Order: sequence, then structure tokens, then C-alpha cells
Amino acid sequence: MRAIVLPEPWKAVTAEREIPVPKQGEALLKMVCGGICGSDLASYRGQSAYVSYPRTIGHEFAAEVVKVGENPYGIKKGMLVTGNPYFNCGTCYSCRRGYVNACIHNETMGVQREGAFSDYFTMPVERLFDGAGIDPKELALVEPFCISYHGVSRAELKPGDKVLIFGAGAIGILAGVAAKSFGAKAYITDIAEEKVKKAVNDFGLDGGFVNDSPEKLTEFIGTVTGGDGFDATVEAVGAPATFLACVKAVASRGKMVVIGVAKKNADFNFLEVQRKELNMYGSRGATSDDFRAVLKLVREGFVDLTKLISRTYSADHAEEAFEDLDKNYGEIVKAEFEF
Repeated sequence: MRAIVLPEPWKAVTAEREIPVPKQGEALLKMVCGGICGSDLASYRGQSAYVSYPRTIGHEFAAEVVKVGENPYGIKKGMLVTGNPYFNCGTCYSCRRGYVNACIHNETMGVQREGAFSDYFTMPVERLFDGAGIDPKELALVEPFCISYHGVSRAELKPGDKVLIFGAGAIGILAGVAAKSFGAKAYITDIAEEKVKKAVNDFGLDGGFVNDSPEKLTEFIGTVTGGDGFDATVEAVGAPATFLACVKAVASRGKMVVIGVAKKNADFNFLEVQRKELNMYGSRGATSDDFRAVLKLVREGFVDLTKLISRTYSADHAEEAFEDLDKNYGEIVKAEFEF
């Protein structure tokens, strides 16, 4: 079978691998299509904080169940499914308290363990979710929506709250969609004008601006909040500058959520945490409850995830795909591999 592998940074190949044999409690899955995560591109660039090489990548997927035994989860042969790709140890303090997404020994598919971007792969049945009629191109994007939904849910938003998201990539846009699902008003900013326009025009966010200077941010805070600051800010870039901007933009007693994954330090005067009495939250992965909530939103038509897709590539052309992503990332919101 084919598998998309990163042997080392700056190299992607479509390699030949043996078809895996499912173990007890696992299903054999046939890949239909997979979403390319920003973390996949970071792994290609050698910028990931977590990946090891060589690695079969991918953790956003829609796949057909080819083989599965009797199970209590309702997963059956022929079903189109997606799945929770964050494997937890079950024994660390986080797991023992039920915070399995924050497992200190977490292994995410395609990062610390082999991923889904191959013609066939296996997964524990308990981690699979029935697509129940969702188009495979959209089903493959449920996982990134879960990342955004989990992060935004940490802020415990109330109807009418004003939220500013930094980063108009897929995670940032979907953070805005998640905020609106809780009744909040969602605003977004990025350095790429087309991405901001897409977030507002295609996903119904309440406004946005191109964040190309500190003055622009100050002006936008004044325009939307009268200078009070936002009830919540979301960092969906993974950069020191956007982390600091989140602190600046949030109101006193406001909430700040960090979803972006960074490898660089921020020179941060933590007096602002004390002065504003901020609530600051990290967000990692997602839970099964997040998957169920997001699948419900998608089935009910709250959002059309396919509007995120900017590029589609054949699984036979891994190297060309990553070269394109690397060169044109500023204009690509989401890309998928078709198997």
C-alpha cells in the first residue's frame, strides 16, 4: 500500500508499506481523504515541537471500515468514520483525573506515532466515530474543528461575549465558528487579508482586520469594544507576537486561550496577568465529548467545513504537495490528500 512519509525534514515521499493487521479491539480502515494539518507542514519544515523521524504523517481523516469485530460502539464494516487521534497512557496523573487530552505521555497520530496517511491503517474501535452521512471531504475536517472547539470551550463563553481570534488559518477560523456556536460575537485577525475576508464572508464571523501594525490592533479594540478590551482572546498562531497581542487585546478579568503550538519564547511582562486579573488557559487536543459536539454541529448544518479547502492533492504526489504548501501557505487555508 501507499503511505505518505517524512523521512527527514524538508523531504516527503509516497512510500510502499505492508498493509497492517488489526489487533484485538482494532478496526482496519481504508483511507478516503485526509486533511493536512499545520503541524504536518511544521513537521515537513523541521519546526515541530513534537515530531520524530521517519514518520508516516496525518491525523485528520475520513476512512471506510474494512474489517472490525463485534464491539459496543456501533462501528460496523462499510461505515465511513473519523477518529480521535490523541493516544493517552491511561496511568499518568492527568489520565487518572480524566484529562486524557492532557496526558503527559500523549502520542498523536502522525507526530509521536505512525499516522493515518496510508491506503490502510488501524485504530482502536473505541476511538472511532460514525460519519453518519457527512461527506468524506467534510468528515476529514472534523478533527481540526474539535481542536478549536475544545480551546474555545475552555473560556466558558456567554451569549454576547466578544471574542478576538489571532490567526485566520483553519484552527483560527473554526475557533470563531465555535465561539458563535456558544452565542458569542467572533472577530478575527491575521496578516493575510484574503484569509480574514474568507473567515468573515464564508463563515459568518462578525468582523476582522489585517494585523500589520500595533496601531491597527489598538484601533480595532477601540472600534469594537470602546477600548474596554475583548471578553476573550484566542491565540491560534503559535508565535510570541500574537501571544503578546492576545494579552493586550483582552479585557480586565477576561479570558485568554492558547491553542497555537510555539517553539519560541515570548518576552513577557507578567505584571499584565496580575494587573488585569487575567484567566489564561492552555488548550491541547480534544476529547471524545468534543468530537460528539462537533459532529452534531456539522450534521445540523451549523457550518460547511468544505469551504475551508483551498487545495486537493493526490496521495501519489506528496513531495509536490508539500512544496506547494510551503511556498503558498499564506493563501492556503486548508488542503487535503485524496487516496
